[in-house]
Amino acid sequence: MARRIRKVAVLGSGVMGSGIAAHLANVGIPTLLLDIVPELTDSEKNKGLTLDNPAVRNQLAVEAIQKLKKQKPAPLAKKENVDLIEVGNMEDDMKRLFEVDWVIEVVVENLEIKKKVYEQVDKYRKEGTIVSSNTSGISIEAMAEGRSEDFRKHFLGTHFFNPPRYLKLLEVIRTKDTSDEVFNFMRTFGEDVLGKGVVEAKDTPNFIANRIGTYGLLITVREMLKRGYSVGEVDSVTGPALGRPKSATFRTLDVVGLDTFLHVAKNVYDQVEGEEKGVFDPPAFMKQMAEKGWLGSKSGQGFYYKKKTEKGSEILELDFETMEYVERRKLKAPSVQRSKQAKSRSDKMKALVYADDRAGELVWNILKPVLLYTAEKYAEVADSIRSVDLAMKWGFGWELGPFETWDAIGVKKSVKRMEDEGETVPAWVKEMLDNGFTSFYQSFDEYYESGKYVKGEINPKVIYLKAVKKTDNGVIMKNAGASLIDIGDDVACLEFTSPNNSIGLDVMQMINKSIDEVEKNYRGLVINNQGKNFCVGANLMMILMEAQDMNFPEIDLVVRQFQKSMAKIRYASKPVVSAPFAMTLGGGTEICLPSASIQASLETYMGLVEVGVGLIPGGGGNKELYLRQIQRLPEGAQINLQAIANQVFETIATAKVSTSAQEAEQLGFIRPVDGISINGDHLLHDAKQKVLHLSNQGYTPPKREKIPVVGETGYATMLLGAKQMFLSGYASEHDMKIAEKLAFVIAGGRVAKGTKVDEQYLLDIEREAFLSLVGEPKSQQRMQHMLIKGKPLRN
Repeated sequence: MARRIRKVAVLGSGVMGSGIAAHLANVGIPTLLLDIVPELTDSEKNKGLTLDNPAVRNQLAVEAIQKLKKQKPAPLAKKENVDLIEVGNMEDDMKRLFEVDWVIEVVVENLEIKKKVYEQVDKYRKEGTIVSSNTSGISIEAMAEGRSEDFRKHFLGTHFFNPPRYLKLLEVIRTKDTSDEVFNFMRTFGEDVLGKGVVEAKDTPNFIANRIGTYGLLITVREMLKRGYSVGEVDSVTGPALGRPKSATFRTLDVVGLDTFLHVAKNVYDQVEGEEKGVFDPPAFMKQMAEKGWLGSKSGQGFYYKKKTEKGSEILELDFETMEYVERRKLKAPSVQRSKQAKSRSDKMKALVYADDRAGELVWNILKPVLLYTAEKYAEVADSIRSVDLAMKWGFGWELGPFETWDAIGVKKSVKRMEDEGETVPAWVKEMLDNGFTSFYQSFDEYYESGKYVKGEINPKVIYLKAVKKTDNGVIMKNAGASLIDIGDDVACLEFTSPNNSIGLDVMQMINKSIDEVEKNYRGLVINNQGKNFCVGANLMMILMEAQDMNFPEIDLVVRQFQKSMAKIRYASKPVVSAPFAMTLGGGTEICLPSASIQASLETYMGLVEVGVGLIPGGGGNKELYLRQIQRLPEGAQINLQAIANQVFETIATAKVSTSAQEAEQLGFIRPVDGISINGDHLLHDAKQKVLHLSNQGYTPPKREKIPVVGETGYATMLLGAKQMFLSGYASEHDMKIAEKLAFVIAGGRVAKGTKVDEQYLLDIEREAFLSLVGEPKSQQRMQHMLIKGKPLRN
């Protein structure tokens, strides 16, 4: 019988335990969250409470649930998911482990305490229940000692990264007794159900990502101390310039928490010898920070401190010599500018790594030891170099893993420099070069191993557009803004390739051509790409420039074209499935709304945000969102047009953006019949399957029908709320002008309530409103401010 996980117990309700419980709830799995019974406080005694009271006994888990609802970024994809988490304690409720299919232990990092917990788990679990530990470094093998045979057979490590909802990496670690069936099931479950990037790690101190990541951070700190760089200078060149997150080195430490970092470092320090042990002994100033409680974001100060001044908030950096906060500094050097100007990731890194200036010296001296250490240790912690690279990308947000980084800077050139500087390069790397292999990767999934390139295992649910485009018949057609790609099974994919995936005339042209091509030769179309964001909207720079030149006929032409392209999507004879992810804003949302179906990544942030730049949606977004709200009502239900109009007006007027695809469904952007992919890597595959399903069902496009509107009385009702905000000082005069235009469009203009109007009529009044706002000086100021500052202007 196929194994299923229908219910889970999480033991330990701290930050990680509650975060894991939240993620399980996000994917629809009921979860029992248990923690220890706390001691009775004086306050509770004064209230007459005793340890017999369930509220007292379950207090830690209850408090954890309350924190989940308030945390930012939100651990819950929507607040209602918390209802799937049931609380209890580890004295009264361990007997309930019989109800679950998986027990995850997330208690304090102490081997003896964990073993006592497992003794209880072994006593109450039913035979066949999987048990795992979320430890970040304690031996998985040691934890299983003394347990029953069935326990050991079903026991493994499942190391999530914090926060569990957002960080992709899940390291799975087996013992000598873990059954192949259990291990393989958990790998598949982790990827397909939990949406994780699963990497098999060996049972070594800190496993893969924390071992290498902690080493790299401590090497960076050591170099900073040795050569007198400041905290801010280090962060200015160890972030995006090296393909790392914007948080770079010390901001990352502030987010992680210094106490957590020091604990992880101690895990390795206690279990290694020699020079390696010395690296994992953090410097005195970091220990002093921990003693002072300067732990980072959670304590309000760490390597950085946000201070309020007369000019506003100012971020100061720690001077580790004086232990005082000073003005933040950036490292200025010619190589930093050259790196910014370089186009490819490889050229950006080379500009820094091989530079003969202060920035180049820092980057080389922190990158060199990390590459050598990773090459020396990889076989000890993982089964392949690819596993190491994936772990670092998924766990630490690196754009390139260590071996991919080595390829980017040139293996042969860097190895020669290392040896010239007296470093010992691991023998297998030298052997690789001697045998004529000049890179660790031949392609993204073919890597060097034991004298040859081997192909990595790829889940068939993962489709890489870059790889498909390299095949002989991969690209069907393309222009500067988009490509139409054959992704197999007679399904095509429209990929945006414009800067920031913004929508311009070239993209609109490809939408029209793609649908014509699909209607003739394919079963359907997926709209998707694999960039940073799905689409951040229309080409705002183009609109602003035309508006400043008073070229309104040109803008009118562009908006008409956009509306026609969206209608082409809606009424295509073959199914069009939009597959949004990450930022799907403005025009990006307008592309999704008329699609036959949406298959969204869980991490999709949808919204019609045009009011933020002084406009309203112009590509049919107002009409489509209104229509969706009507169509989602059960057949035969009484339609309250005013309630629907009010909801649509509020959503667009306040530029609401969902914090997940589940929340996008609550806002009406996604329908219950649409789909959500928990694993973003499976999104294109899932969307393709949706196209095939619709095709197999004999897809027919929607009919053109007239739409009932609320008219003039509804227009007045919508404006009431906006006027109250204006009178209360929460909205400016220009906000009111935008609100009036928006309400007029949603209401359907000056007609009687209940009038059924033509779709084109709604598009026409939408376009007129859009054009009138484009000509407003204050709207142009908002557009310009967004382009320069990247945030809305209130004027």
